[in-house]
Amino acid sequence: MSMDIKQIQDLIKFVSKSGVNEVSIEEKDFKITIKTNQEPTYVTASAPTVAPVVAAAPAAVTPPTASAPVVAVNEEAGFITIKSPMIGTFYRSSGPDKASFVNVGDEIAPGKVLCIVEAMKLFNEIESEVSGKIVKILVNDAEPVEYDQPLFLVDPR
Repeated sequence: MSMDIKQIQDLIKFVSKSGVNEVSIEEKDFKITIKTNQEPTYVTASAPTVAPVVAAAPAAVTPPTASAPVVAVNEEAGFITIKSPMIGTFYRSSGPDKASFVNVGDEIAPGKVLCIVEAMKLFNEIESEVSGKIVKILVNDAEPVEYDQPLFLVDPR
């Protein structure tokens, strides 16, 4: 039994919906690797010959931990920019009737939840990797964000 393009497309959809970052299937004469990072899915396949399709057991799928936010230093003002680690929708609180995780003027420390970025129905808590005070929130609640988009300015002093 060989793996046709439809089966590969179905596998890609399964991987992207499951939230797994990478799946590799390897048989004697067949190998396929699907990698995602909340970005476009990449597929590499080599020697597509006769091989059974191996499905990952759902029990083996673990939800991804939100990748660390990208931190950059704004040299001019001495502020640190916290950037989105993924593409998704930015939320300042855990629900419409809940208080915001952080506001301008709040002191933060590593591990403090700053916001949620929802990607493919997964709500990823974005935690601070720096200490300081929130100077500016650069994105409005429920707005779409891009990978590496600045979310917060932090004064590390």
